[in-house]
Amino acid sequence: MPGPTRRHLTVATALVAATAAVAVATSAGAFDNEKQAKDAIKGGKAKNVILLIGDGMGDSEITLARDYTVGANGRLNMDKFPLTGAYTTYAVHADGTPDYVTDSAASGTGWATGIKTVNGRISKTPGTDKAVPTLLELAKKNGYATGSVTTAELTDATPAVLASHATDRSCQGPADMAKCPTDTIAAGGPGSIAEQSVNHKVDVLLGGGKQRFDQKVTDGRYKGLTVTEQAQKLGYQVVTDRAGLKGAKAGKPVLGLFATGNVPVEWTGKAAAVGGTDAQRCVTSNPNRPATAPSLADSATKAIQLLEAKQKAKHSNQGFFLQIEGASIDKQDHAADPCGQIGETAAFDRAVKVARAYAAKHPDTLVFTTADHGHTSQIVPLEATPPGLSSTLVTNEGQQLKVNYSTNTPGRSQEHTGTQVRIAAQGPQAFRVLGVTNQTDLFTTIREALRLR
Repeated sequence: MPGPTRRHLTVATALVAATAAVAVATSAGAFDNEKQAKDAIKGGKAKNVILLIGDGMGDSEITLARDYTVGANGRLNMDKFPLTGAYTTYAVHADGTPDYVTDSAASGTGWATGIKTVNGRISKTPGTDKAVPTLLELAKKNGYATGSVTTAELTDATPAVLASHATDRSCQGPADMAKCPTDTIAAGGPGSIAEQSVNHKVDVLLGGGKQRFDQKVTDGRYKGLTVTEQAQKLGYQVVTDRAGLKGAKAGKPVLGLFATGNVPVEWTGKAAAVGGTDAQRCVTSNPNRPATAPSLADSATKAIQLLEAKQKAKHSNQGFFLQIEGASIDKQDHAADPCGQIGETAAFDRAVKVARAYAAKHPDTLVFTTADHGHTSQIVPLEATPPGLSSTLVTNEGQQLKVNYSTNTPGRSQEHTGTQVRIAAQGPQAFRVLGVTNQTDLFTTIREALRLR
């Protein structure tokens, strides 16, 4: 009788590690209950996958939001997953050698396609610039409903990696193609990220970026139309606010454009400064955010409803694949704005709650929460005098907390970091996140869980 294969040994080892992790964690009271943890240690097929990406949400960003909102001994929704590991996030150079600090395009390409690529590239190879099939494309091919929700522009890097292929992430609309000459429709390419996204007939696209979809198509079948008009020709319902989203019906794809650019952040406050700031409480409202803009949790809830309804109407045995991005954790980290950053992490955490509540009623749903890369914010002692930008906050516990941003010269955008980041999961195949894995392994986990071929 032949011995066990390498694959069987790998899975067996992971299951042993998972069992040990559950034994330790449940004894410490880390999970809601022991059954939840044990149920997560299973293989099998998933009907649905919900992938939640906190852009730039490293451990420091999670800790900062936890300390401020629920306290040092509190727990966020994203802290309550039964199985947790870490994955590495590096990009590569064109020759395949490591580039230790990734951007969102290269990191997203990692989980979307299973390959590493160069910074700035969207789901194409690092050396030969060839398109590589994405999870969303494979899911559609295999009969799954598909969706992408973000607080960034829908053409930004993280949503773009699922529904497009571009030499450079800047090629967001038909007027933005300077760095992608071979991707233009005139050159026989697939067009801009916006054009490709609607051409893919993704069932649900919700986010910002109306300015990209308002650009006119320059060549091909839809020449002279805006990308929004192209979407309508393709059968999309186009909505622009919470009321429109609420009224969207299953059966036709939905394009939600809730802001000209990125969706405005939920919280405001004083940005970090050289020498620090006076102790501040964050303002949990933003006068520049329209009251009609749906929250990320609103969009996540509606996306799940629409995707589930589509498959039920088709009497399909397949479920859905949905990516949900909290994009401006990263953007506010770049801006050294701790209140904006914490507010966006809290908003993302509410979307995590939506996904976990759905999975509680549908245990064949595999849910992940993770980040694309680490970022700059660090919690430092109150007496520290860091050389960069810092701010002192008064948390919901009534205590002072100092956060520092020192990955670039004051006045310049703060930088990503090359650290590994958290990945947590529940549902079929969730045990695969245990230990330290590579970002590209997430592609394999989802492909195996949904049986994508």
